[in-house]
Amino acid sequence: MKIDRRCFVSALLGSAALPMLRVKLYAASPSNAASVAALAADPRRPQFHLLPPANWMNDPNGPIYWNGQYHMFYQYNPGGAYWGDMHWGHAISPDMVRWRHLSVALAPTPGGPDAEGCFTGTAVVQDGRVTILYTGVRESTLDQATIKDGHPPLRETQCLAVADNPDLTSWTKAAAPVLAAPPPEFQVNGFRDPSPWKQGDWWYMVTACGIADQGGAVLLYRSKDLRAWEFLHILARRDREGPARFDSFDPWEVWECPEFFPLGDWHVLIYSTGGKTYWQSGKLDEKKMTFVPEQSGLIDYGTYYAAKTQLDKAGNRVIWGWITETRPLDEYKAAGWAGLMSLPRVLSAAADGTLRFTVAPEVEQLRQKRRSLSVSLDKGEMQQQIDSMRLEGCSGEIQCTVRRSTEPFALNLSDSESGATPWLILEYDPLHRNQVVIDGRPVPVLLSESEDLEFHLYADASVIELLVNGQIAFTKRFYYKGNSAPNLRLKFSGKSANVVSLSVWQLSPISADRLTT
Repeated sequence: MKIDRRCFVSALLGSAALPMLRVKLYAASPSNAASVAALAADPRRPQFHLLPPANWMNDPNGPIYWNGQYHMFYQYNPGGAYWGDMHWGHAISPDMVRWRHLSVALAPTPGGPDAEGCFTGTAVVQDGRVTILYTGVRESTLDQATIKDGHPPLRETQCLAVADNPDLTSWTKAAAPVLAAPPPEFQVNGFRDPSPWKQGDWWYMVTACGIADQGGAVLLYRSKDLRAWEFLHILARRDREGPARFDSFDPWEVWECPEFFPLGDWHVLIYSTGGKTYWQSGKLDEKKMTFVPEQSGLIDYGTYYAAKTQLDKAGNRVIWGWITETRPLDEYKAAGWAGLMSLPRVLSAAADGTLRFTVAPEVEQLRQKRRSLSVSLDKGEMQQQIDSMRLEGCSGEIQCTVRRSTEPFALNLSDSESGATPWLILEYDPLHRNQVVIDGRPVPVLLSESEDLEFHLYADASVIELLVNGQIAFTKRFYYKGNSAPNLRLKFSGKSANVVSLSVWQLSPISADRLTT
């Protein structure tokens, strides 16, 4: 028999407080000295991105600036470099760049609503204390399951935990879910990833959902206290013809990790499905709490998923994403680590509502050994200077501006060895002035007639993050053989006189041993 959510909420309203349970914590660290040594020596482990000392990482969870520190929580498996047994890892930073790992923040409670895993959620401040809303998962009968194709079927509920101390290293959980079931009128494919925010006198919250045979959706709730929630309506859902149309219709999809927030003159919805993270921008009717999307697009065209945002200390909207592995499972299990966090990207909205991305300026503190192109040289000398530029040990930053003209061009990033297969290829063809081609795939970029193409690229051991004119983001994994990271070479094919500027920096690591702590 399905649970009547209204009865559940009524029961919560009738109680003075929810029973609470203390959280048992575990260290987020490798299991032995040998594994530490192997991880520290792995040249494919990034040096200036956040990742755990070992094992599996996925979604960013509840990033928050609190008491002068940035706290990043994330989905973490303490048992190995593969998905499973979801805990919340925890790291802190003064600047979103240099991180220190702390003990695991949330762990499954045996017999509790999160017995099979503490899934994704959000951190907010209520009455001066940090509170987490997250999804708890436990085994279920098929009729009450929200993940019916699990083995066994799983039931997702929305759970709450409150920080016991200012360092956010100790937590007390509500013993029962604060939201025990999706609206009974929907047959859902999933029900997870709560994201609350305060607006006026109310807390509002979106949750991920998939409605059977209809596709992904985002549910909207409200509450006075973060504990008793009232379902309002569907905030957004797949529109097979309008701004929410992207890929072919999937009747079993779930719009995971939704977030909804103001950005300039717009409201923005982000969600993840089918291996990609999407955005919609539009207008919110604050009386009816209805959202009408007007623009839409992709947050990132590459291996980037489950994006999560926060406000930095200056009030900027910063977005993080999980950078996935693209090598086989057996390889990353053997390596002892899998997944990493993207660099922080600052979001803004253009006048027409389209999203813009820049890497947070705090990352610039890692710059060293700048080399810049002398654009006054003749064509041959400029080409020689470009050919001589290297990112030593696959670690650095490139900024390049190229004038759009009647000449096509290509930028390749590859091993410094002659004839090596490029790790990344960027191309421009003047016959298609409003697009670039990344690794053979065309991507639209809308520029005025006088605008140049601007490429901003970060390479870090086995990952590349690329931004094009602040409109396109593309993340790529690349893997090489051997026990050392090769130097990366930038090659330009085209009319070198069209290169307006080119700078290359080495970026310093954030730890001495690739353990990022």
